[in-house]
Amino acid sequence: MPHVTVNGATLFYEEQGEGPETICFAHGLLWSGDMFANQVEALKDQYRCITFDFRGQGRSEVTTIGYDMDTLTDDAAALIEKLVEGPVHFVGLSMGGFVAIRLAARYPHLVSSLTILESSAEEEPPESAAQYRRLNTVARWLGLGLVSNKVMDIMFGEAFMKDPGRSKQREEWRDRLVNNHRLGITRAVKGVIAREAVLDLLPQITVPTLIMVGDGDVATVPAKSELMHQHLVNSDLVIIPRAGHTSTVEEPEFVNKQMAAFLARLSATVDS
Repeated sequence: MPHVTVNGATLFYEEQGEGPETICFAHGLLWSGDMFANQVEALKDQYRCITFDFRGQGRSEVTTIGYDMDTLTDDAAALIEKLVEGPVHFVGLSMGGFVAIRLAARYPHLVSSLTILESSAEEEPPESAAQYRRLNTVARWLGLGLVSNKVMDIMFGEAFMKDPGRSKQREEWRDRLVNNHRLGITRAVKGVIAREAVLDLLPQITVPTLIMVGDGDVATVPAKSELMHQHLVNSDLVIIPRAGHTSTVEEPEFVNKQMAAFLARLSATVDS
């Protein structure tokens, strides 16, 4: 399995497809690069697609430190510099979106476009931060299984959670959640809760940006995406019907269509 060592952490990554341009996918908290499987499948015939797992999550190393958003951003930058010649189309969901904003502002030479899904440029609201700390304490000392029902309702929208035809898929994602490394994932949660707002970075970002958010997202409500859209001078905002906080899994066809059209417009602009 391919790994790359950056900033003292060994990160797992996968590479599929080929093409003159590269898409780099950054996953959300509690998951791994696997949450972009549908997007990679749809885009790999035209693009080189790289997914990776943040430290402490998926198949990457569980380090003792380095879970703050600034360090994760430096990790992503170092990974791109090691694996890719030239800038990438960077796709970040939730926590991956927190990193995407910082990456585009601080390492502009590494980013040719952004796609930000279910994310925010603000700090974690006090009420949700308190809830997540309680859940994290239970997960750390008693196991992720005890909080899995509550977390699934946060991570996925009502349409996905209540669809009888997707019960097997729900159990697959619940299993992924429960099987996280307990130390790695609780350290990652602390990093997300403690993040600072970066609204001041948004005016510095000029690359084309596609912002998408599920209409049923309760973790980062659509208003947070609307605020980013207002501050990003070169952005489009798309609301995803019937999706919650994990739209790449919940509504993959819709997400794929929007991403493909966005990237095609960028290519057309370059060619013209």
